[in-house]
Amino acid sequence: MSEIIYNLLVVDDDERIRNLLSQYLIKEGFIVSTASGAEQARKKIQLLKFDLIILDIMMPGDDGLTLTKEIRDNSDIPIILLTAKSGTDSKIEGLEIGADDYLTKPFNPKELLLRVLSILKRSKNEDNIDNEIFFGDYTLNIEKRELTKAKDRVYLTDREMNLLIALAKSPGQPLNREKLAGIDEPGRSVDVGINRLRRKIEKDPRMPLWLQTVRGEGYILRPDK
Repeated sequence: MSEIIYNLLVVDDDERIRNLLSQYLIKEGFIVSTASGAEQARKKIQLLKFDLIILDIMMPGDDGLTLTKEIRDNSDIPIILLTAKSGTDSKIEGLEIGADDYLTKPFNPKELLLRVLSILKRSKNEDNIDNEIFFGDYTLNIEKRELTKAKDRVYLTDREMNLLIALAKSPGQPLNREKLAGIDEPGRSVDVGINRLRRKIEKDPRMPLWLQTVRGEGYILRPDK
C-alpha cells in the first residue's frame, strides 16, 4: 500500500459479504464504510468523500445499475460492480453506463484488492491528465463528457463517449480491446463502438486520422501535438 489512505464504500445487501470485504480491506490499509442498499449508500455518499465504490448489482429496491448511473451522472468516483455469473448483460450495461470494472461472484478477495489498487493507481495518474483533448476541429472535454466540433456539440452515446474518453486518457498510446471493454467482455462490442465513433469524427472512416488501429495492439487516439 502507498502512504495515501483511501476511503472505500462497499454496497451489498448480503451482510456476510459486506463484513468479509470490509474486514479484508481494512487489514490492507483502507478506510471502509458499508451500506446495505442504494438508499443507505446515497446518504453516505452525501456525507463522505469516497475514492472508490464496490457495488453489488443485484439488490432489493434500486439495483446497482440504477445507482451506478446516478453516481456517474454526478461524479467520476471509480466503481467496481459485483455480479452473478448469469449477469452478462448486466456487466455490459454496467460498463456502458460508466462502471470501471466488475467481478463475478464468488471471487477471491485478493483479486478484488488487485483491481482496486489498479483503478486507484490509474485514477491518481489521471489527476495529471489534461481535461481537454484537441484533434483537428474537435475538442473533447473529459470532465464535462462533451465533444464539440468548431464549438458545435457532437452527440455521442454513453458507450461511444466512454470509449473516446478511455482513449483520450492515454493519448498516443494504444489500448487493447480487453482494456476498452472490461476484462472478459467480448471484443466485438468495442469494434462496433470504434466504427461508430469513426463515422462521427473521421472525414473518411476507412482511413482514419485520429482514431487509428495499431495492428496487434488495439486502438489509439492521436490528438494534436
